[in-house]
Amino acid sequence: MSRKPGRMYRTIRGQAYTRREYMGGVPASRITQFDMGNINGDFPLTLCLRAEESCQIRHIALEAARIAANRFMQKKAGRQMYHLKILVYPHNVLRENKIASGAGADRISDGMRGAFGKAVGTAARVKVGQRLVMIRTTKPNFLAAKKALKKAGYKMPTPCRILIEKGEELVA
Repeated sequence: MSRKPGRMYRTIRGQAYTRREYMGGVPASRITQFDMGNINGDFPLTLCLRAEESCQIRHIALEAARIAANRFMQKKAGRQMYHLKILVYPHNVLRENKIASGAGADRISDGMRGAFGKAVGTAARVKVGQRLVMIRTTKPNFLAAKKALKKAGYKMPTPCRILIEKGEELVA
């Protein structure tokens, strides 16, 4: 995994780099499960986490948000009283030009020679107002779902807003 902090990959720069058949050794995405809870249940309320700014969300951040929201909903509502879905997929491959550091690195490092970089992870490109995470649940579990989305929003690199939907109409 990369040693650079996540803020270096947050902004969207240049074209998307997604054609995996032309690159070797792309690390596998940490997020493997996109649907949790009762997938076939009939739930009247839908809550969504929406991005306020356009950015790139790394697969590690998506997995952390999924774990936080799912764990909270399992504790508060139980496994059969909600359906949690991650709505974005990390297609964009992130690259890093690793430079040697430490004693004698000036003799070993190539500097900018061949600076295209190696694949270090993946990220989802998100636009303003795009929905990231969705929870369908019942009215008694409304506050738990809202709190779960708030916890998931803390893991995202962009400010997020929670939307509450009843069927097709938007409430707040």
